[in-house]
Amino acid sequence: MAEYLASIFGTEKDKVNCTFYFKIGACRHGETCTRIHNKPTLSQTIVLLGLYRSPAHAAQLLDSGVGVSYSDRELQDHFDTFFEDVFVEIEDKYGEIDEMNVCDNLGEHLMGNVYIKFVNEIDAAPCVKALNNRWYNGAPIKAELSPVTDFREACCRQYEMGECTRAGMFGLHPLRHKITNHRTVIG
Repeated sequence: MAEYLASIFGTEKDKVNCTFYFKIGACRHGETCTRIHNKPTLSQTIVLLGLYRSPAHAAQLLDSGVGVSYSDRELQDHFDTFFEDVFVEIEDKYGEIDEMNVCDNLGEHLMGNVYIKFVNEIDAAPCVKALNNRWYNGAPIKAELSPVTDFREACCRQYEMGECTRAGMFGLHPLRHKITNHRTVIG
């Protein structure tokens, strides 16, 4: 029995644990989910909930009819400034970063989430503790350890192929620019 339970943990067959939380570190049902969100006590990865505020998403959410639009260059410049600001601050103060991904999802549970995977697991928990006492862009930072360790598994396959029709409700939609092992990758 234990072998069977271990084999289905975190899969669609697991009726006890939330597969979405296990896979992407977030669940659209939040605290009302009928399944368990196993929050890790140790992890290489942290998530900064809703930290990135994309001007494009803000304009969509307001939908005030004013017609606010941004060029691709303006959006990329805004993102690059944010990315560098966060990456440098975290790495300088808390430890070497292996990978950092910023969500481009419209789903409330994923919008603006920043996932940071440290090279050393021991750097993550002190970082979460310190960041939960800090503010960024006029709002308190909400940081927690995340179960996500493999971003390829967490990303929406349809989004990667340019075919996602779910507005980013189920898998991570990473933005174009990320750092992996200190190399900038523009996708």
